[in-house]
Amino acid sequence: MDGEAIIEQLMTPEGRADPYPLYELAHGLGPVAPCGPGLLMATGHRVCDQVLRTPAFGVADPQQRELWEPDYADHPAKVLLGRSILETNPPDHGRMRSLIASVFTARRVAALEPAVTAAVHRLLDAMAERGADGTPVDFMEEFAFRLPVGVICELLGVPEADRYRFRGLAADLTTTLELIYDTEELTAADEAAEELADYFTRLAADRRAHPQDDLVSALVQVAAAEPGRLSGHELLANLVLLLVAGFETTTNLLGNAVALLFEHPEAAAGLREGTITPAGLTEEVLRHDSPVQFTSRIALAEGLDVGGIPAPPGTGVFLLLGAANRDPSRYEQPARFDPARSNSHPLSFGGGPHYCLGAQLARLEAQVALPALLHRFPALAPGGPAERRDRLVLRGYRTLPVRLA
Repeated sequence: MDGEAIIEQLMTPEGRADPYPLYELAHGLGPVAPCGPGLLMATGHRVCDQVLRTPAFGVADPQQRELWEPDYADHPAKVLLGRSILETNPPDHGRMRSLIASVFTARRVAALEPAVTAAVHRLLDAMAERGADGTPVDFMEEFAFRLPVGVICELLGVPEADRYRFRGLAADLTTTLELIYDTEELTAADEAAEELADYFTRLAADRRAHPQDDLVSALVQVAAAEPGRLSGHELLANLVLLLVAGFETTTNLLGNAVALLFEHPEAAAGLREGTITPAGLTEEVLRHDSPVQFTSRIALAEGLDVGGIPAPPGTGVFLLLGAANRDPSRYEQPARFDPARSNSHPLSFGGGPHYCLGAQLARLEAQVALPALLHRFPALAPGGPAERRDRLVLRGYRTLPVRLA
């Protein structure tokens, strides 16, 4: 099977459900391989890391996508994300990212640990009450979504009453990040984009009139003081991105972690006993079953190569992060789940200019939540069949029933 056939298989329902056998085949082609005219597929850890860290490999920005997708401007979901740091290149990317990073600081995230701990225990209390009679509880809905959405909304300044409406909207919006989707899904994504943009338009207007100590107020003040650095459209796009990225990946991380702990009870026992660290477990979940499996870059300059293969300007590079995290040249027994691995360095949060701003927050939430969950419910067990989301790029569960006792 060549690179093009592997990409085609990854886009099938079977490939999306379990991409790892296809990744193994891809590794047999080498760390990088052609996968179509003007396209390369990178699966090696070192090669993917190098491309991510090289600014001359950019993302598909709106100008480029309008050339390939004649109806691009007709879809609010594509236009909205295209105005954010997710889909912009220099100089716009650096201009916007520096402003967001100035308010979404490492110190601000680290200071959240007491609030994250309190939120974890509130949610565990609610789970205990809901599952007290032995009724299965959906971990995804009752915990994996509610924890990160509560934390990012607290940072942004989204009122508590509004927070739990966002799971479905985010799921609809992020279909535009997948390699394939149907017309119905794109319609739902457009509707979600319009609803989210309208919501943050109203919230931003409120914060202009009544500033508070939150990220929306901080970014609104920057946009008002320096409109040349952050336009109104860019403000809205990045607020939506901060919200969605602030919980979507972490929700999948937590669900994937619990599913893996069910498969590997020795790891759960090690976490309870202290022989496995929360940080070690989190990094191995990120490596073994990454919440983000796939991203892409485009060669924007002359003289580039991907693992020794020339990449003239316009060359597209598919970065199979889930495969890179299981690169046999980087990891011993890459298919084995081993939370005791050292120097894991998974590529799940990307790298370089587009490295995920929320990576530290996602790790903090997982490292607080998972030990607390296992200590609170020593007999935690599957409560029925779990259902995967039919996605390739963003990998996680739709439902994950658990029994608490």
